[in-house]
Amino acid sequence: MDPSHKPTYRPPRLFVEANLAAGLEIATDREQARYLLKVLRRQAGAPVLLFNGRDGEWLASVEPLGRADAKLVLKEQTRPQPLNDGPWLVFAVIKRGPMELLAEKATELGAAKLLPIKTSRSQSEKINEGRLYRIVHEAAEQSERLNAPEIATVQTLPELLANWPNDRLLIIGDESGTAPPMLSVLADNPGQPFAFMSGPEGGFAPGELDGLGDLPFVAKVGLGPRVLRAETAAIAGLTLGQAALGDFKASRG
Repeated sequence: MDPSHKPTYRPPRLFVEANLAAGLEIATDREQARYLLKVLRRQAGAPVLLFNGRDGEWLASVEPLGRADAKLVLKEQTRPQPLNDGPWLVFAVIKRGPMELLAEKATELGAAKLLPIKTSRSQSEKINEGRLYRIVHEAAEQSERLNAPEIATVQTLPELLANWPNDRLLIIGDESGTAPPMLSVLADNPGQPFAFMSGPEGGFAPGELDGLGDLPFVAKVGLGPRVLRAETAAIAGLTLGQAALGDFKASRG
């Protein structure tokens, strides 16, 4: 390595709910103050990057307020807010650990919306929305996204389909081994917005997907010769879709 080359320093990033604009002061919550003051040991004036999913990314300085509180003083915008136009992920509610992994990795892969559905074989019909909210925003902080995916309320598959936008392709992993590969389906629909749907542990019940193939916005695809776990299928589907759309060729900016 060239000894003259020094790694670029990136300040820590935090998601906040408040509006962001030059000169504003934002009070941290208890967890953010602990992270900045106790874990990272930030001193007065230390830089931090803030985003809220609306106003882009902003440089701010940390101003401690005693031993356990701090405020953040906004300086200047470092990146404008991009459109949140990534793929959607429809997923059957599964066990908590795999579902949290799914939400984290979907965020890192650029998913714009997470749509949980309840199925015959779902382990539960409920999700901890508050915990998933924290997971996707922490994943957005880590992956340097300026937005986090929207998390829809749990619904049934018929409810989902009744309000589905006709201009967005709904791609469903097919375990039969007869469906065309996902990349070939995406190649036949270049540039079209898409969603990938993964099933529950054990797959969909017999008859649960009957008639879906007749809907004009649905395409069944294969994900290779192996049977994948629900969370693995979701991650694979998003990865293939983003690769086909050219997302992996984009630079971080």
